[in-house]
Amino acid sequence: MPLSLPPQVHVFVRDWLSSNNVVLKSPQGHVLVDTGYTTHVPLTLALLASRQGLDGDPLALIVNTHCHSDHIGGNAAVTRAYGCPIAIPAAELRAVEAWDTKALLLDYAGQFADPFAVGQVLEPGSTHVWGDLEWQALAAPGHDMGALVFFNGEHRILISGDALWENGFGFVPPPEIDPEAMPAALATLDMLATLDARVVIPGHGEPFGNVAEAIARARRRAVAFAGDSQRTAWHGMKVILAFSLLHRRRMALEGLPPFVARTGLFQDLNARFFALPADVLATRLADDLVRAGVARRDAGDLVAA
Repeated sequence: MPLSLPPQVHVFVRDWLSSNNVVLKSPQGHVLVDTGYTTHVPLTLALLASRQGLDGDPLALIVNTHCHSDHIGGNAAVTRAYGCPIAIPAAELRAVEAWDTKALLLDYAGQFADPFAVGQVLEPGSTHVWGDLEWQALAAPGHDMGALVFFNGEHRILISGDALWENGFGFVPPPEIDPEAMPAALATLDMLATLDARVVIPGHGEPFGNVAEAIARARRRAVAFAGDSQRTAWHGMKVILAFSLLHRRRMALEGLPPFVARTGLFQDLNARFFALPADVLATRLADDLVRAGVARRDAGDLVAA
């Protein structure tokens, strides 16, 4: 089946530091779903200003699938540029209004975002008309317990955030850290399977079809992680270090031990599962990233590949 989207739906595919941006166009007002990471704000604004983006039109609303840094990092800058409100999942409101940097996985995970004002909250089960299409907001806990996905039944399009990628999903903590997260992620995959989506626009990666196969892959991955907390914790630390490296582009190898020692997520996962000295932890994580082709060593630095 051809992979097609209605003309009013445009996806800017970004990378693993910035989430994809989805522009939903309508004469009644354009809507932007997710705004990427803070260091990529200039590119986000340039994409929005382009012919494929807003092409000089106003922006009516920013919508976030969830409130992690790679999805909300451009919120403050985009709303300053366009004067539009920001809508977030209702379950994220308390953390955003308090700017709880641990709950939002900001400094707790070595990440950053500028605070922003919330203009609207989106309740699970609510329906919204964006881009002249009707979207149902569905609760999708797991990677983020307050996350939403958005489904258009007419064209069977799912905007999935980090609840489902073509080959997996966003990091879900082990049960020793959050006992509800992995069961919720599995339940979310089961819910997504009932939608019979034709096309998924994920938070990262190209839009894809073959949705049932992607859900099956994600379920196998979730079950494997659910049965091995140490593997899950190690994977989480690698993901966070890789993200930090993408943000900084290069990190001094001698600076990695103090970085993992002072960053809360590394502290908590290491203390619970590994109890490694910071220098050993940093070296082993760096080795794994190099073996995976995510990074390389260069003149005393770890460099994003």
